[in-house]
Amino acid sequence: MNDHAHDDAHDDARTADTAADTAADTATEAATEAFVAHRNLLFTVAYEMLGSASDAEDVLQETWLRWVKVDLGQVEDRRAYLVRITTRQSLNRLRAMSRRKESYVGEWLPEPLLTAPDVAQDVELAESVSMAMMLVLETLSPTERAVFVLREAFDVGYEEIAAAVDKTPAAVRQIAHRARRHVDARRPRQTVSASQTRAVMESFRRALDSGDLQGLLDVLAPDVVLVGDGGGIKQAALRPVTGAGKVGRFIVGGVGKRAGRFSVTPTVVNGSPALLAHLDGELDGVMAFHVEDGRIAGIYFVRNPEKLGAVAAETAITLR
Repeated sequence: MNDHAHDDAHDDARTADTAADTAADTATEAATEAFVAHRNLLFTVAYEMLGSASDAEDVLQETWLRWVKVDLGQVEDRRAYLVRITTRQSLNRLRAMSRRKESYVGEWLPEPLLTAPDVAQDVELAESVSMAMMLVLETLSPTERAVFVLREAFDVGYEEIAAAVDKTPAAVRQIAHRARRHVDARRPRQTVSASQTRAVMESFRRALDSGDLQGLLDVLAPDVVLVGDGGGIKQAALRPVTGAGKVGRFIVGGVGKRAGRFSVTPTVVNGSPALLAHLDGELDGVMAFHVEDGRIAGIYFVRNPEKLGAVAAETAITLR
């Protein structure tokens, strides 16, 4: 080969490499754009399936690594495809988490999310991520939970859910029906407005600040249930505490026994008014509430420090 021919061949190869690099960059940009556009939705899907913000973030990382390898030219609906990947990764992780929970010390509560105040105005979204609903979802099998979340919260079609969970559409319909019946039998009896919850919570906070047991009893439902989660790291009730008297004494006694300065401040967690508890200025836990008939029917107190990372900054969530 003469020098001119060699140079031409070299130029052609370099041009081909440049074109390939440009095409790869364009594909990565398109993949990134689609992923970023749907990131909040994908996080919400993973969180509702897992009840853990940290695990949901890991699922999103796994989803991204798989997404960038996909030929976008073959993808008709990018949102649906991303939801499918996220669901499959969440299912894998949910099954592994089930084994972890078997050895968990005490009660297991979902990892609380600091959410924007306007989330509370979206009734459907607020209910779907509420602590009370997340605990109901814990009673479903992994596949039932995936099907219920995708169908009821995100209105995903049966065909698409079937592709995500590796079942037939007919099987998915049966699973959805069974899961819906199961959830309906256990879901909170009523949903109250954020303002109603905030008013009741404020009465609770005043009683807590003053150590007023009677004030607490006045705001607690007779059959109130307190569930604590210390994860074996922080002190918490190992089993649910039931009944206004027992819960009131448990709370007043617990706060009184803590050395140092204990205080609570209002916030919004999982789409509902909640309280951040501080001890000597350090975050000690999160109290979320379920309110019925103007009284507190459920208190969910997360003290496990490994579950408090998602209350440091707001997390954007969406159902669409």
